[in-house]
Amino acid sequence: MERQNNDLSTLQTLCAEQAIVIDLYKLKQLVRYGDCLEQWNRKINLISRKEDAPVIIKHIFHSLLISRYHIFKEGEHVLDLGTGGGLPGIPLSILFPHTRFLLVDATGKKITACQAMIEELGINNAVAVHTRVEELKGVVFDTVLSRQVAPLDKLCAYAGRLLKPGGTLICLKGGNLDSEIAKALDSSKDHNKFPARIEQHPIHSISPFFSEKQIVIAC
Repeated sequence: MERQNNDLSTLQTLCAEQAIVIDLYKLKQLVRYGDCLEQWNRKINLISRKEDAPVIIKHIFHSLLISRYHIFKEGEHVLDLGTGGGLPGIPLSILFPHTRFLLVDATGKKITACQAMIEELGINNAVAVHTRVEELKGVVFDTVLSRQVAPLDKLCAYAGRLLKPGGTLICLKGGNLDSEIAKALDSSKDHNKFPARIEQHPIHSISPFFSEKQIVIAC
């Protein structure tokens, strides 16, 4: 209980500092999700088991930071590509209960964990599906999210096929991305495809745990 209270206090303070509007019920849901994530991680490799930061900061708050740059609208259809343990889709589905989230991953065990966590947390605006991105057909999204480590040009190629006109790709990435961004833009120019521009938003000043981390937005 003490750990949960500490996580709740930590998350509440961090959200307030970043002007992320969130009520107590959602904060408690996010703390419960953190507990579920760690429990499942003991059975399935969802996140690193040698964490250098609390899960509530490194994974959950990290996901919520996307909301500083993109406000998810009611009815917006969002794809979380390569969701793993539900990141960033589950935290954002809690923060934005009127937005629709589809979480996909090619690893069945990870999706099983996501489905169980979604059910346990009573989230009704998120669905987790075991599939490869190449197999998604006949559906388009307003926004695509990704926290996986795939190169940006590859993520842009996937997103370009799955986004509605004017749609947005938002990635949580780390390190020096200059060459990745240049390659993604060059590829789009060569084929007159998505994206037209890419923005970088460093978040290292928010927490020492986010050293070299960035939120990358392609549109």
